[in-house]
Amino acid sequence: MSGTIFTKIINREIPSNIIFEDEICIIIEDISPQAPLHYLAIPKKEIIGVSDLNDKDNVIISHLLLTIKKQMQSINVSDYRLVINNGSEAGQTVFHLHIHILANRTLGWPPG
Repeated sequence: MSGTIFTKIINREIPSNIIFEDEICIIIEDISPQAPLHYLAIPKKEIIGVSDLNDKDNVIISHLLLTIKKQMQSINVSDYRLVINNGSEAGQTVFHLHIHILANRTLGWPPG
């Protein structure tokens, strides 16, 4: 899996607009935004998807969610949607776990 576009962004092999980064994760702007604000929160550990999480990954997942919360607070965005696609039939196109953060427009339900 080391060849995913997200791994290449994390390793600075491909440029991206980085919003936030620490030792566990990176948040970048999506290159094909579906809302005025569309970020991707990506763990640096290579995990294919939610189905591939193990009990030791709970620290990573909680860190991702709390980091998203803090980042959104820092830019005064209180209403946003988080989306995780798991598997190709669910719309996952990059097989490196990531959370879509969508905001700054009214989002309909049901999605898709």
